[in-house]
Amino acid sequence: MKRLGAAFFDRRTETVAKELLGKYLTLRTKTATLSGLIVETEAYHENDPASHSYKGKTPRNAPMFGKPGHAYVYFTYGMHWCFNIVTEKDGTAGAVLIRAVEPVSGIELMKKNRKKKDVYQLTNGPAKFTQAFGITEKYNNMDLINGAIGIYDERQRMPGSIVRTNRIGISVAKDDLMRFYVRDNPFVSVK
Repeated sequence: MKRLGAAFFDRRTETVAKELLGKYLTLRTKTATLSGLIVETEAYHENDPASHSYKGKTPRNAPMFGKPGHAYVYFTYGMHWCFNIVTEKDGTAGAVLIRAVEPVSGIELMKKNRKKKDVYQLTNGPAKFTQAFGITEKYNNMDLINGAIGIYDERQRMPGSIVRTNRIGISVAKDDLMRFYVRDNPFVSVK
């Protein structure tokens, strides 16, 4: 598989969100490798009222304004981590939330991390995914081109039919069709 470079992420957030479907997200640690096929994403851009970047740059959202191909990891609801991939050119805010992946490798560790046995409950939501992979603030602003987390493309594996719909769990810009998922994939969070 080929690891994606900065040029893939240095594009419109909406385009990257759609084209991440069918790519592999892999986390390598000293003791394990966890991998999953990306099956659900959401796009958030600079002029988007639902985006953390909408009111400008802050210490929390600073990675969104940084180099494309970096991670933006934030804490939400006082209990969950969410993992995003920074898009757009350096200085322009944009990020793609990874909402769900289909587990591929490291599944036993994912089960242990989530304290769940049912594989379909491991990574079918943004907080479930980060918990299963052990993603926390230590991965915030990580370089995904050279770091422990990478995005890989395997040309033989195509995602199938893609659904475009509104995002989940937001209170503004509810009608924006910025959520993408693989139709009929059992690991998608909400259909």
